[in-house]
Amino acid sequence: MKMRMLVLGLVVAAGMVLSAGQLMAAKPANAKKLDALATAALEAMKQKAAELNIQGVAVVSYAEGDSVQGWSSKMAVVGHMTDPKASANGNNLLGIAYAKSAEMARTLKDSGTAGGAPMTGEFGWQGGVILKTSSGYVIVAFSGGKSEDDVQVSKAGLEVMKKGL
Repeated sequence: MKMRMLVLGLVVAAGMVLSAGQLMAAKPANAKKLDALATAALEAMKQKAAELNIQGVAVVSYAEGDSVQGWSSKMAVVGHMTDPKASANGNNLLGIAYAKSAEMARTLKDSGTAGGAPMTGEFGWQGGVILKTSSGYVIVAFSGGKSEDDVQVSKAGLEVMKKGL
């Protein structure tokens, strides 16, 4: 009886070690897949921005789970990161793109569409889109053009992410 319990314990322990090894091996592959998808999405966004003759900053983020508690993101400058002549103090397009992303992380709605006053740190500007997937949220934002153009650029990136997830 003791021998059977010992063998059973060893089999269970070996199974747990193998399962843990498989989970650990799967994470880098998922991270590589996500990185490749984000790179492809950013390329699609660059192409759409070129078609629309606009420049700015593109951001692609992925948050795993039912709520946004953390994310992996990738960013690309599409022409320029700042627009010194856009306002009295100039515009940091990277900051604006991340503000759109932050608003979507909080509201789980496309930027500028949640209704109500934006919180401090948010602008309530359109230009970002969000998608709930079976495993989390894809958040894509662009800043640099008119709101409707920023939305088109973001949707180009979202389509790539949607197909790959």
